[in-house]
Amino acid sequence: MPLHKDDPRSLGGYKLVDRLGAGGMGIVYRGRSRSGREVAVKVVHAQYAEDPVFRARFRQEIEAARRVSGAFTAPVLDADPDARAPWMATQYVPGQSLAARIRAHGALRAAELRPLALGLVEALRDIHRAGMVHRDLKPANVLIAGDGPRVIDFGISRAAENHNTLTETGQMVGTPPFMSPEQFTDARTVGPASDVFSLGALLVYCVTGRGPFDADSPYLTGYRLVHNEPVLDGVTGPLRAVLERCLAKDPADRPELDDLSREFAAALPEPDPGDPETMTLRLPSARPLDADTAPADATPGQGADPDRATRTGSGRRRIRSRRTLWAAVGTVGALTLGLLWYVRFGPGFADGPRTASSSSASRWAAAPTGWRPWRTTVYKAADRGEANALGTAADGQSDCLSQGDGVYCGGHGVLPVRLDARTGRTVWRAALASPGTEPSRYDSWVLGVYDGTVLVRETLTEEGAETNPTFIVALDAANSTQRWIRKVNDTNVDLIMAGDVVLTAESDGRTVTARAARTGEARWAMTLPAGDYCTFLSAGTSLFAQCFPTEADAKYSALLQVDPADGTIVARREVPFESGFLGVVDGHPALVLADAESGSTSLQDSRFTRILLTDPTTGGRSTTKLAKTYEGSVTLASDTLWITGANGEVAAVSPLTGKELWSTRTSVENSGSPTYDSRTHTLYLASPSGRVAALDTRKGTLLWETSPRVDTASTGDASDPKALLYGGVVTVMTPNGTLFSLDPAHPERKSGSG
Repeated sequence: MPLHKDDPRSLGGYKLVDRLGAGGMGIVYRGRSRSGREVAVKVVHAQYAEDPVFRARFRQEIEAARRVSGAFTAPVLDADPDARAPWMATQYVPGQSLAARIRAHGALRAAELRPLALGLVEALRDIHRAGMVHRDLKPANVLIAGDGPRVIDFGISRAAENHNTLTETGQMVGTPPFMSPEQFTDARTVGPASDVFSLGALLVYCVTGRGPFDADSPYLTGYRLVHNEPVLDGVTGPLRAVLERCLAKDPADRPELDDLSREFAAALPEPDPGDPETMTLRLPSARPLDADTAPADATPGQGADPDRATRTGSGRRRIRSRRTLWAAVGTVGALTLGLLWYVRFGPGFADGPRTASSSSASRWAAAPTGWRPWRTTVYKAADRGEANALGTAADGQSDCLSQGDGVYCGGHGVLPVRLDARTGRTVWRAALASPGTEPSRYDSWVLGVYDGTVLVRETLTEEGAETNPTFIVALDAANSTQRWIRKVNDTNVDLIMAGDVVLTAESDGRTVTARAARTGEARWAMTLPAGDYCTFLSAGTSLFAQCFPTEADAKYSALLQVDPADGTIVARREVPFESGFLGVVDGHPALVLADAESGSTSLQDSRFTRILLTDPTTGGRSTTKLAKTYEGSVTLASDTLWITGANGEVAAVSPLTGKELWSTRTSVENSGSPTYDSRTHTLYLASPSGRVAALDTRKGTLLWETSPRVDTASTGDASDPKALLYGGVVTVMTPNGTLFSLDPAHPERKSGSG
């Protein structure tokens, strides 16, 4: 990427040509020496250069990298840790990171693994011979060059015999999915065997596209890493036995590098001369040095967490166009309604299922134990709690999320319910509404599930009332017993679950308090900007709020990055009013910019041509122009935009370049946001009529498509249809409250009644 206006043009005798990346600690430039040799120059951010502890850590990184020399590391060529802006120049490696390679092309083939595994073993040999332990071996710190891998970033490495660290007490050092158990339990015992464990975890990720201890949060990942056995589904043959030894909890049980080299050579086949050299692919924006430049999803950790499920945005579907934003100031109830969608099937679409591509059963994971195909509705009688529903499908709309063995639903005119994801049985229905309550006056939206607690936003519409009573209710996930309840005033804010807390709005409508999901205990509080309407959104472990001024002529909104630990505002960025927050791309907060005619700030049913990326450190902005104008819903996952149109067309677009990666036409109309499954590289779409399609995310190939399963006459005023992932199967939710579950390996098998 080009240099920014404020970037230096030279440093330490090196001419800086362009930026390679920027992270939380520094910026990496591509530079050129006077002789023409290309180098990667890492420069520490000014605020850290003033910190003597950080400067000492940077000096330690330089010393560590200089001690290591070998074919599979990037050597230090020059450095000045005492400069006003400390910097270090290393060999420039014109190759993409392993993380980017897997993200772009999926898991590696067996033949590709051999040179990678043996090269990494050799790199670790060089590091350990120098008396060092890397301590942060992960895909983002491995570059794929034409002649083999390179291990980079010695920022947290240390001498094997030195057990003193320069980090603060209690600070976790490393990247959780690839850390060893001893890094979590006792950093003083970390030795060379720790890097062997990390290598094992990295290679599992290369084979399967996921880590052996994946969870939704780094803390749960750490717990699984220390206490659970690794999940090695998809790793077979002799390689599995080798990786099991690498991932032994006891460092003494892990193989030595010399033994490991022989075992990998025996377990992995020699590359076929006819195989394409996929390991030598190049990216125009290589990241040769700074681990902080790795994309948010470059490491695993997005698998299903048995204790947590949340929405990334609000449980309410609010379309923040200017006209609805002005209406929001006076009427909250109008904003809880979704778009009015009528299901139409255009000419040329067959009603029967079709398979456009071979869909081998080996692609799919096994169905959970005890699962069978099922079909039910949110209005079926419940085993526990309130047996009967408030109304019928004609009275409202529903919305659901899945967590563990449960599917949790609420909606307009729908009491919160839990369904058994294996059988479709209604486990319980929460008795929250008074007897005789009109369905049209009751709303419940499930915000998330954490630590056995279901968090629900509940509203009862009262005739003639200026504002309607709204509550956050915490329910026991096992039996719907109420754990706590709090009245909120969310007239000016959309509330969400954020990690292990739920955000609540106090009576003044401006104070937002984070409360423990299970107990309701206040953790922290923050005050929203006066006169703004704010919507909170989560992206990985980060928390953001986009605040829109309520003046009719406002041109800008504010994107706030909030520290989820204490509620402080880490960064504030001014962004165009007609924008919608997508998430984080390559470490940069990203927003979709609606075109002038659309005027919508929603990610649903919008028209857009550009993506805005903001710099995480400087606040600078860059705009990516898309290859064409898109209209529909857009979702960001795995650093890719997944765009679905009302006509059934699906496109994959790079938010960094604007290039369309592929486009495929399906019969799934009005699907809303698709669901991305990183484990199988599959994108699922569902229509209000219950038609479902599965596409290969790498090529856009249509794997299969089903026929409709729901009476479209009852879809009415609807929320989005949705595909929910549960183990190896898919649960489909339609707006009228019908749900069914199918096995993607056998989508044609009909569901029974729940």
